[in-house]
Amino acid sequence: MTTSAPAVSEPDPSALACPGEQVGPCAMCLDKTHKYGRGGAPLCQWCAAPVREQCGPNVRFVSTRA
Repeated sequence: MTTSAPAVSEPDPSALACPGEQVGPCAMCLDKTHKYGRGGAPLCQWCAAPVREQCGPNVRFVSTRA
């Protein structure tokens, strides 16, 4: 069962547990999330959940930067 993302005013819990300079917007919903640095991901936990359901629990993000 997936839950919908809360309002943008409520950050992803991961954003509260990391240094402020590592917080950035989720690539889908623009909610604040731990986006930069070790352990960061481009999607918040709510937007990542359907991707993991579809692609499996071992889905990883690959950098497209040169």
